[in-house]
Amino acid sequence: MSVSELAGKFVEKALEKGFSDVAIAIDVVDRVMVKFANTQPSVAQEWKTAVANIYLSKGRKVFTGIFQLDKIGDADKLLGEISLLVDRVSESELYAPLPQPGVRSGFYSRVDDKIVEAMKDPSGLVELLLEASSREHSIDFTAGKIDLWNRRRHLTTSTGAQIVEESTGVETYMRSFKEDGSGQWGFASRVLDRSRIEEVALKASELAYESRGRSSVEPGVYDVILSPLVFSQLMNVMAWMSTGLSVLTGMSIFIDKKIGDQVASPLLSIYDAPRDDKLPFSTVFDDEAVATFDKPIVEKGLLKNILHNTKTALKFNTESTGNAGWVHPRPWNLVIGGGGFKLEELISEVKRGLLVTNNWYTRLQNYAEGVFSTIGRDAIFLIESGRIVKPVERIRIADKLPRLLNNIEGLSRETYDVMWWEVRVPTRSPYALVRNVNITKHFA
Repeated sequence: MSVSELAGKFVEKALEKGFSDVAIAIDVVDRVMVKFANTQPSVAQEWKTAVANIYLSKGRKVFTGIFQLDKIGDADKLLGEISLLVDRVSESELYAPLPQPGVRSGFYSRVDDKIVEAMKDPSGLVELLLEASSREHSIDFTAGKIDLWNRRRHLTTSTGAQIVEESTGVETYMRSFKEDGSGQWGFASRVLDRSRIEEVALKASELAYESRGRSSVEPGVYDVILSPLVFSQLMNVMAWMSTGLSVLTGMSIFIDKKIGDQVASPLLSIYDAPRDDKLPFSTVFDDEAVATFDKPIVEKGLLKNILHNTKTALKFNTESTGNAGWVHPRPWNLVIGGGGFKLEELISEVKRGLLVTNNWYTRLQNYAEGVFSTIGRDAIFLIESGRIVKPVERIRIADKLPRLLNNIEGLSRETYDVMWWEVRVPTRSPYALVRNVNITKHFA
């Protein structure tokens, strides 16, 4: 039985059991990952997964789950076990019936043949990364990974959707070390771009080399240039705050904002971009089979959209934006509009400030006010009178997200497609100059 037939049978059985809404999304993924440490391959893995995500409702009671594919093959047993839970489950405050599908049927391909070929033998890409890491600078060692995948997504719903989408992707990042200096860069895409992969190694090693001889810096208020890695990560936080469920639960800086309110500098435009074919999470349809479309979240500093599935849209008296998640709406990809500066020109605009190239451990102390902190990692540089004067270390950005958004005063022309473990929503980002940022020390 094919995967699509298996999904169709599950929907039929669930309806026979008395469930009113049924959806099943089966992801079949072939994946190849090579990790490297000490400037040599350390682990090479190749595996295939087949996982079924299911959504069921009976009345206003909702059930979701993730199961191995063999569980779905025995649909009667699985549905019987779930049926026993119906009386114990409360009605959902966010219930809405599954919508009529905006995408009803078809096969959609976002496959790059170059990635498919590279999955057969990724050694050439690993060699490219490792060779480039020491091409321009003598580096002590590097670590990182390259991850390649081919995913086939089958979505079947009780409202009549039977859709298949196949896509490829690549994600890579490298961290390089030289004496006490370190640097990191990353890249992700739907398509294989050897020059961008090579750039990851070149940038990581350059940052490591240039950040040798670090010293401390005094806490205070600084103008800060955020690299695409850092700006992407903070804009990931903002994008999740722009979802309907985050707003409804009070975990958002937008809980008291209306569409059209100014929430950021007029320089900032950030888009949810599910139709950008180069970014890894591009897709034609969401988990409710609603057609996706590109849309601004913030445009020229104004709040333009809250991201919805059908459930949160009903609470807001509006329509789905094609961002389902059956429970939590989600951004697909983020595209941040660039500006008019080269990086060197942004640096020249800073009298006293910092260039922060990487960050870890972002934590929110107050979601509604956007009070957060994040630790600067790897290469950090002190800027005085428009030029970099020395590498520094052990800084923490401790501020409010709304103030950071409103204090953006410059964006670079060039943008970078970023994804790594701190940036899980793929993001195309420029460098960003932010005025008057609170900087403290950390001792981790």
